Amino acid sequence: MSGVPQLEDLGDLNGRSVLLRADFNVPMANGEISDDLRIRSALPTMRWLLAAGARVTACTHLGRPKGKPDPAFSVEPVRARLSELVPEVELLDNLRFDPGETSNAPALVQQLIEGHDVYVNDAFGASHRSHASIVGPPKFLPSAAGRLLKREVEVLGGLRDNPKRPFVAVMGGSKVSDKLAVIESLLGFVDSLIVGGGMCFTFLKAKGHSVGSSLCEDDMVDTCRRLLEGSKPIHLPIDVTALGPGGKLFEPDAGGDVRQMGASLPDGWMGADIGPGTAAEFGDVIHGAGTVLWNGPMGVFEDPRFGGGTGAVAQAMAEARGFTIVGGGDSAAAAKQFGVDKEMDHVSTGGGASLELIERGDLPGLAALRGAPGV
Repeated sequence: MSGVPQLEDLGDLNGRSVLLRADFNVPMANGEISDDLRIRSALPTMRWLLAAGARVTACTHLGRPKGKPDPAFSVEPVRARLSELVPEVELLDNLRFDPGETSNAPALVQQLIEGHDVYVNDAFGASHRSHASIVGPPKFLPSAAGRLLKREVEVLGGLRDNPKRPFVAVMGGSKVSDKLAVIESLLGFVDSLIVGGGMCFTFLKAKGHSVGSSLCEDDMVDTCRRLLEGSKPIHLPIDVTALGPGGKLFEPDAGGDVRQMGASLPDGWMGADIGPGTAAEFGDVIHGAGTVLWNGPMGVFEDPRFGGGTGAVAQAMAEARGFTIVGGGDSAAAAKQFGVDKEMDHVSTGGGASLELIERGDLPGLAALRGAPGV
């Protein structure tokens, strides 16, 4: 948090008006909040500000409306839940109802700061975006990081600086291209890297394995080969849970066999999860780590036929003796689904933001706070 102002740096807040950028982009189902973690995670900041005598107005985005009001993305359910937890806090309409939010329009920045004395950013999950509500207010108002943002930066930033070793990163997800930059960055300071999920098949192809109909980025094979030839160990699957010809993900009744296979797959077969042997090997590496970062599922865990690998990694994380970090996004959803989220030392509230902070060591939202005027 070097150079980023803290709440204590804001001085006397009694009677002052605070604009709080929060990340209340909660998952919704049938118009109701299915998980209010992001709201509850901001409670320490909101309660601190209220206890200091401030008037607090929060703002957030919710979903991806197309720059205009859309009832499907109403913040009313969030406002209702907020009124139960901290009734003193007001909540503005969805920031992304205004096209100026994503384009960082000066007019929206002026509209947001009008009537406010101070700005607090507690929206870690949005701080990798140069949006109006993130980078605009610190140009004009005394500003600080909220408690959630502070904790995220301390934990994730600490991975680059002084992790307890051995430091192991577990990477999953679909595409190597989506995470290449963070993988290359991680290989600069981890002791070893575990690769699962759809991206593992591009690595396996780089090692000479046949991958059947599995997701594979042929244009990334040479890149993966280069990474495998580097000085840091990269652990890949030794076996795979695969779906046979004619099968469909999420449609068990569509046919297609599900089988355990080695690291090479025949034509027509699609790898959809790591196999049990791989899960055991990955678990051994995780158990021996001093620090473990997990970002990305090991397979298509939303389909129960292919959730075993992700569940095994989640359980290994829960049982690990080292410091365990879940990097937000699908990994956080998986940890919750498998009932181990409470066993982790840190579950990040931002998937993309956590990866960008690890990769670059900074975020636009943090840089904006460092440049804010003093109290």
